[in-house]
Amino acid sequence: MTPFEFLCAGERLEAWPAGALHWPARRLLAVADLHLEKGSSYAANALKLLPRHDTRHTLAMLTALIDLLNPETVVCLGDSFHDRTALERLPRNERAEIERLTGRARFVWIAGNHDPAPPPDGWGHVAVEVADSPLVFRHEAVFGPVMGEISGHYHPVAALTVQGRGIRRRCFLTDGKRVILPAFGTYAGGLNALDPAIAQLFPSDYDALVVGRDAVRRLSWRQLRPDPALAQAAWVREVR
Repeated sequence: MTPFEFLCAGERLEAWPAGALHWPARRLLAVADLHLEKGSSYAANALKLLPRHDTRHTLAMLTALIDLLNPETVVCLGDSFHDRTALERLPRNERAEIERLTGRARFVWIAGNHDPAPPPDGWGHVAVEVADSPLVFRHEAVFGPVMGEISGHYHPVAALTVQGRGIRRRCFLTDGKRVILPAFGTYAGGLNALDPAIAQLFPSDYDALVVGRDAVRRLSWRQLRPDPALAQAAWVREVR
């Protein structure tokens, strides 16, 4: 995997194809919206017939990044667990993997709208937001001027037309003052990067750092296209 380097608030950051943000100067890795145990939630409520291995796959991606980058701190930017009973459904092997990871780095779990209950003791620290000047890490972007804000919540995706075919890819969004991370979770879904809920946070130009299999490509918002209305409606139901 090849990361894409860019600046936010003067700091050199790396957007990784897995959907994680690395801050080399602080040895900090940030991931957003893991939505662990979403598959088991859907199965329990008979909403969709989804395989129940999303947590295993999400943790495997996170483990690979930690193995590669060896961060001192891992910041999970909220909605780490899909609902308030996700921890009860967490399989034994996946629980053991989280305990192993949280023993390798200092984990900070930022509270999101899906996970009001804190993780178990010993898994790290819980916070509403984390400030490490000049950056601040929180779940949802605040409206208005900011400098150095790192957030998640919106699960941004870029809709593109490639060789006459429409595709959707997860993406980071940035204007050099703030960054919105893509959802890291396997079943997290996404909201179009041109949606007004996102666009209003960027009063002027912003770019999409589009995630590919092995690399990240930077595109202007002008190169993206809208998504069908149904895709937006599905995401709105998901984040509420």
